[in-house]
Amino acid sequence: MASHSDTLVVFFGATAGANGGKLGSDEREIILLVWQIVDLHEKKVGKLHKCFVKPDTLELTDQCKEETGLTLEDILNADPLDKVLQQFQQSVSSEVKCLGRSSYTLLVNGPLVIRQALHPEASKKNLVLPDCFFSFLDLRKEFHKCCPNAGATQKLTLASMLDYVGLPALSEQTIGVKEVNSMVQLMLCMLAEPYNHKFSCVETVNYKFDSGTCSKTEPVDSEMVIRARGLPWQSSDQDIARFFKGLNIAKGGVALCLNAQGRRNGEALVRFINSEHRDLALERHKHHMGSRYIEVYKATGEEFLKIAGGTSNEVAQFLSKENQVIIRMRGLPFTATTQEVLSFLGPESPVTDGAEGLLFVKYPDGRPTGDAFVLFSCEEYAQNALKKHKQILGKRYIELFRSTAAEVQQVLNRYMSTPLISTLPPAPIVPVSVLPTTPFLPAASSSRDCVRLRGLPYTAGIEDILEFMGEHTADIKPHGVHMVLNQQGRPSGDAFIQMKSPDKAFLVAQKCHKKTMKDRYVEVFQCSTEEMSIVLMGGTLNRSGLSPPPCKLPCLSPPTAYAAYPTPPAILSEAALYQPPLLAAPRPQTTVHSPAHALAYYPPQPHLYMNMNMNYTAYYPSPPVSPSTVGYFAAPPGAMAAAVAAQAHPAAATASSVLPQPGSLVRMQGLPFNTGVKDILSFFQGYQLQQDAVLILHNFIGQCSGEALITFPNEDIARRAVAERSNHPFYGQQIHLAFCN
Repeated sequence: MASHSDTLVVFFGATAGANGGKLGSDEREIILLVWQIVDLHEKKVGKLHKCFVKPDTLELTDQCKEETGLTLEDILNADPLDKVLQQFQQSVSSEVKCLGRSSYTLLVNGPLVIRQALHPEASKKNLVLPDCFFSFLDLRKEFHKCCPNAGATQKLTLASMLDYVGLPALSEQTIGVKEVNSMVQLMLCMLAEPYNHKFSCVETVNYKFDSGTCSKTEPVDSEMVIRARGLPWQSSDQDIARFFKGLNIAKGGVALCLNAQGRRNGEALVRFINSEHRDLALERHKHHMGSRYIEVYKATGEEFLKIAGGTSNEVAQFLSKENQVIIRMRGLPFTATTQEVLSFLGPESPVTDGAEGLLFVKYPDGRPTGDAFVLFSCEEYAQNALKKHKQILGKRYIELFRSTAAEVQQVLNRYMSTPLISTLPPAPIVPVSVLPTTPFLPAASSSRDCVRLRGLPYTAGIEDILEFMGEHTADIKPHGVHMVLNQQGRPSGDAFIQMKSPDKAFLVAQKCHKKTMKDRYVEVFQCSTEEMSIVLMGGTLNRSGLSPPPCKLPCLSPPTAYAAYPTPPAILSEAALYQPPLLAAPRPQTTVHSPAHALAYYPPQPHLYMNMNMNYTAYYPSPPVSPSTVGYFAAPPGAMAAAVAAQAHPAAATASSVLPQPGSLVRMQGLPFNTGVKDILSFFQGYQLQQDAVLILHNFIGQCSGEALITFPNEDIARRAVAERSNHPFYGQQIHLAFCN
């Protein structure tokens, strides 16, 4: 690249902290700028200018004082950086005009003052730098080109370069003046005989980061990639590029990392244009983005491609439009259409090319995930869209935040990728049966007579669960406790309990929710037998609820009802049980009613087998157990007989349960999702309600369902409340009241 002009401005800067080879590595502010103009054509030197700069933090490190000889008194009355830069531009422009020139280029001894000090500080202070600071010449690289035998560029210093050409080193001059005078002398020597050097290698600083896509087949040099850790979750690729301002990031070179739930985990992989810029980026380790410090480490090209690489034609076409702002929408209703999303965004934030600027994220089988990406042609439209963050579409609030091309690739790759390959050894078919008379798991139905326990300690056993449920253990169906294991056969922290009726399941979910077990609170949600069966068949547990088992992937547990075969139970010895091929099989459960200490197994179906492509998120159950299986009730001695009697006579147990009086239980529907108990008590003020009379319901994944149950003192008060409050808005929202019994 040719030089921009015949006029160079020799430029030097110093900070309040580290200088020299570590300039800018400690985020200290600039406190001194020195410059001098040189006319290359006439070989004339202009006036030397020295300006102190007042930093926002009036503090100099001991290292700075020692290296520069400056004190706080020197900078106390100086102008701030923005005014000094204005003085620089006015002074240089005036001198260049007097020389009859129209443009100029900066000349620095190494890129640190431009890339690591000036640009980062201007970015943090929201200063707009003049165009002259986006291109410069590096004296060391020019000298290496002029005198290739002088040594490696990184090892060149002003003293060594002066010595190489036979010029004496300057002394007894103040900081900045000495460096600028040395650079001017060296430059004039390079212009004269016998060197006759032409200054031509202009370096540039990118004005902005360009987003783009990256193919998985594209080679990425590991010497150009870093990993940034500790990022705010809402930060975008532009925010990360701003953090690395002054360094040139490759097009589409910012890849935000996501966790297993598809949310940002505070890390990003950044690809620079060369290894020099990557090395400078590593010097920004523990620099700050706002109030957070960011860790910067080396990474590999393979890691970058794993996150940012993609091969989807649909994504490539979606991202083919350049200079677009990408917004991610999360939490969309599964039935949401393109037109509904466009209407939600409104005319003040038009989507680029309408429906073509909207990309729904789907599973391989076509089911929607609730995520979508939207393109906007300018920042104004994107800002208008972000104002709709957490507004309601249908019955769900929608999250909107900035996104990147790499995140689009990563999200699509995550949902469209094939299951991971299991590392478990293959297990043969083992034709064993269970006790023939026990229907462990009934056929799937929508009856919500089960509860899910989430967040169990990994050391928790069946006895711990029964003790946790307390008096409600008497309402568990025989063989109704199902511990959920992961693929390695270890506890997943989840369990399902089959109760004798939906009412029993409801009471357990409300009474035991967030009770403590071994210093951990456990979440308890009511669910249906169908939902439980899906999980026990190999379906997935995730934030969105349940996903059915992967198609064409058989599972380890029986797919229907654990139905007993009309064959006697198989009794295996412990030696046969723990042979290596059976390690991946469900765990056996010892039964106390067998004198031979026998072990009962699930009945394998004829078509079941261990498939080594099993989805890694699938969960598998342990053999179902119940209080009758382990011979244990978590009840005080005086209550043990009552518990046993309740199991033998369910009708009596139901009659003795503590339930609301008939006609006094009211369901409240249509509540805002942030409703609290005090809000409901205030709404029903004057109806003799106690605080424990209000139960706010949660859905299967622990989120507020928008419903609540209200227990009034008697039926008369309940009917009066329903009649008088049905037409009253609840904090501006219409609600519905109905009797439950």
